[in-house]
Amino acid sequence: MDSINSLLSARGISKRYGPVVALRSADLTVRPGEVHALLGANGAGKSTLVKILSAVFSADSGSVSVHGEQATLRRPSDSVAAGIATVFQDPALIPDLSLSQNLRISSLEPADVLPWLERMNLGNIDFELQVSDVPLAVLRLLDLARALARDPQLLMLDEITAALTTDQVTYVFDLMSEWKEMGRSVLFISHRLGEVLEMCDRATILRNGENVAHLELEGVDEVELVTAMLGEEILKETATRADTGRDFSDQPIVLETRDLSLRDKVVGVSLALRKGEILGLTALEGQGQDELFQVMSGDYRPTSGEMFVDGERLNAWSPYDAIRRGVVLVPADRQQALLPQRSVRENLSIPLYNRPSQWFKLAKDEEERVDRAVKRLDIDVRAGRQAQRLSGGNQQKVTIGRWLASGFTTLLCFDPTRGIDIQTKAQIYDLLREIAAEGASVLLYTSELREISLVCDRALVMYAGRIVSEVDGPTATEAELLSAAHGLSEVPE
Repeated sequence: MDSINSLLSARGISKRYGPVVALRSADLTVRPGEVHALLGANGAGKSTLVKILSAVFSADSGSVSVHGEQATLRRPSDSVAAGIATVFQDPALIPDLSLSQNLRISSLEPADVLPWLERMNLGNIDFELQVSDVPLAVLRLLDLARALARDPQLLMLDEITAALTTDQVTYVFDLMSEWKEMGRSVLFISHRLGEVLEMCDRATILRNGENVAHLELEGVDEVELVTAMLGEEILKETATRADTGRDFSDQPIVLETRDLSLRDKVVGVSLALRKGEILGLTALEGQGQDELFQVMSGDYRPTSGEMFVDGERLNAWSPYDAIRRGVVLVPADRQQALLPQRSVRENLSIPLYNRPSQWFKLAKDEEERVDRAVKRLDIDVRAGRQAQRLSGGNQQKVTIGRWLASGFTTLLCFDPTRGIDIQTKAQIYDLLREIAAEGASVLLYTSELREISLVCDRALVMYAGRIVSEVDGPTATEAELLSAAHGLSEVPE
C-alpha cells in the first residue's frame, strides 16, 4: 500500500547515536482502521522509531507522511497536531509533581482524562497525589488516558501492557478495539506475542534497526514471529532444568519473615527462603507485593513483625542495612535504579564504593569485577554508552549486573523481565538458575504467571496483603495461580 492510502507512512528512517546505529533506513506503513504491531528484540530500534514519529527525536534521514501529506515533525506538538498520540515505554511524568500538575504541563485538566480513567476502573483517583507515590500500573493507564484525551488518529502504545494486571490489560484491549472500529489506528509494541496475535492485524518486524518482515498476522504463530525477530529457529519456552522439583527442606533458611506487616498493605506475611532456592511470588496489582519488597529491602520500616538473615534478626532501617547483610534489590522500575546519564561501567560499579575506606583497594579490582559482570550478562557497552541510551533489556541487565560485581547472598527480583524481549528473558532465566546453583537465593516476583513454572522451585500467591497459597513451582498452572490471586479457593474449570 502506498503512502497516499495510508494513515501513516514512514520511509527510509535512519538514526545514529555516535558509533551506534539505531535505525537503518526503516520503513513503516499503518493503514486506517488497523492495529499494527511493531516487533523486534530489545535494541532492534522500535522505541527509537516511536520517538521519531512522536518528534521526541529527529531522524538523520527519511520522511513521514500522514494521510498522504508530508509531515514535518520538529517537536512533540507537531506530532500531536498531525493526529499522533503516544504512550511511551516509561511514564512521561515528572516524579516530584502531582498528577494534576503533570496534566497541566501538557495543557490538560483532570476533567479531560477522567472519563477515560473511569472506563479503566480508576474513576476515584486522587489527582493531588505525587507521581512518585502512585503505582506504576496506574501511571501507565493515566498516560493512556492522557493520550486518548488528544482524540488521535493514530495511538502508539509502547509496552503499555508490561506493567498491567490481566484485568487492566482487558481495559486496554477494549479501548484498542474501539479505536479500530472508529476507523482509527493503533501502533502496538509488546513482547507478549500472544497479545500481538490476539489484537493485531499486521506486523512490521525490525532487527538491528532494519526491516526484516512485513506480515499479515492471520494464520501466523509465535514461532514464526520469534524466528523473524531473532533470525534463527528457537524452541518455545519450556522448563528444561534437570533439577526441576528439587527439595530444599534440608537446606538452611537464609531469609525469613515472621508476621511481617506494613499498615494494611502487608498483613502478617511469614515466608522462608532457603539456600539455593528460587522462590516465586505473584499477585494481582495492588495486593501488597510492592510494599513487601520495599520492607524487605529496607525502603520501608515494618509496622510489626520481624526479618531474619541466616538466623539473625535484621533491622533494615535503610537499604544499606539490608545490602550490608547481603540482601539486595532489583526494583520494578529500572529507571529508579540507574544513573541515566552516567556510563554503563559507572552504573555497574556503584555498590563497590559504599565504604570509602575500601576505595583504594577497590580501584585496583573494580575493572576486573565489572568486566566479569559485562561478559556474563552480555551487556552492550559500546563507546561507554550512557545508561539512558541502552535498550530496556540492557538496562535491566545493568541493574542485575551491579550486584554480580559487588556480591550478595539473597537477590530480591521484582518483575525483572517486564517489557523485555524473549531472548533477553531467556538470558535472565538462565542467570537466575546459575545464581541459585552457585548457592545464592532468589525471591522473584513476576506478573507473568507462566514464569513461575519456567523458573521457580516454589511459589507464593498474595491477595489483600496476605500469603494465600503456596504451590510447587514447576507444576503450577496459570489457572491455579490466577484463581488464588483473585482470592478464590477453587480453580475455575
